Amino acid sequence: MYTALCLAALATTTLGREIVFPPVSGYQSPLGDVAADGMNDMNLFEPQFAGLTTFANLPYVHCLAQEGTEIEKFDIGILGAPFDTAVSARPGARFGPDGIRQGSRRMHSQFAYSIYTGRNSFGEWAKIVDCGSAPMTFFDNTIALKQLDKAHEIVSSRPTNSSEYPVPRIITLGGDHTTTLPALRGTFKHWGPVSVIHFDSHIDTWNPDRLGGGVSHYAGVNHGTFLHIAHEEGLIRNTSIHAGIRAPVVNKHADLRNDKRCGFDLITAREIDKIGVDGIVQKLKERVAGSKVYITVDIDVLDPAHAPATGTAEVGGWTTRELLSILDALDGLEVIGADVVEVAPIYDNPGETTLLAAAEVVHSLVTLMVNTPVKP
Repeated sequence: MYTALCLAALATTTLGREIVFPPVSGYQSPLGDVAADGMNDMNLFEPQFAGLTTFANLPYVHCLAQEGTEIEKFDIGILGAPFDTAVSARPGARFGPDGIRQGSRRMHSQFAYSIYTGRNSFGEWAKIVDCGSAPMTFFDNTIALKQLDKAHEIVSSRPTNSSEYPVPRIITLGGDHTTTLPALRGTFKHWGPVSVIHFDSHIDTWNPDRLGGGVSHYAGVNHGTFLHIAHEEGLIRNTSIHAGIRAPVVNKHADLRNDKRCGFDLITAREIDKIGVDGIVQKLKERVAGSKVYITVDIDVLDPAHAPATGTAEVGGWTTRELLSILDALDGLEVIGADVVEVAPIYDNPGETTLLAAAEVVHSLVTLMVNTPVKP
């Protein structure tokens, strides 16, 4: 009461001069129109740092609702895969999906205009939603991956908002890299075999008998063998390619021979020093030309200086700017599915360096999909 009286007196006179406070309007009123009482007609329906944390503040849709449940139609769905029990190093990527969503809090799907293109990929033809995360048990890898198989089957079978493009596309938030295998199984049912552009520091085509399989068949399905298994299942074309590779191989001859047998060419991390971003992009586009493309981004393709929060960090990687420049330059490819994996928030720094990078990578993947609509 005392404060109110003082403010009223101050507004009336100070040393004989009347003080008039400016109206709360114009640039001072970004939240809404000014009512007669001078108060903002505040918009509480589109909070950026409040409410449920979805990717880029996108609308949440329960894409995994029971059959027969009517849900909002969409063209691109963001699906979390909280799974990390098939790693060979540090666990923690089960918290990756929510971490990436947290890293995207500064984005708002209605106000995300690119400084480079002037466009907002969230606000064009495609209806984009956050589907939440698939339920995945952490006690049994086999069951967990079957759960993710089913989740991809359900989400990719939903009706789209744009009838001209009848199959919704999915961007998966990992989760360790094993989660790409169910995603590729899901894309195969609608698109057939695809070319994979695999951003990573590791080749991930190891023979399951060599990596994990010596323990059990169950252990042979892991984040270092999933591309070998995808090849054996006929999910991918022999026009696939790795980018950013720098980790050592176990057997210098057998591992690389098997990698080629699985359909992959290879770009090492240091090639960017010789041929630059444009050279990398040219090699990627030439390799997958004329085919449907799945892009998988292991965040450890970035140097640990740019992405410390990952399970199997390898020094000597690319910068965040280099990766984003490469991704954006892949415009025109028919990207039918994508993911960002191996984000383990517990290892990040207080500035959330990795989470911010991963979120921006997802943004780039969304843009690629929006820029090039694809029909089966």
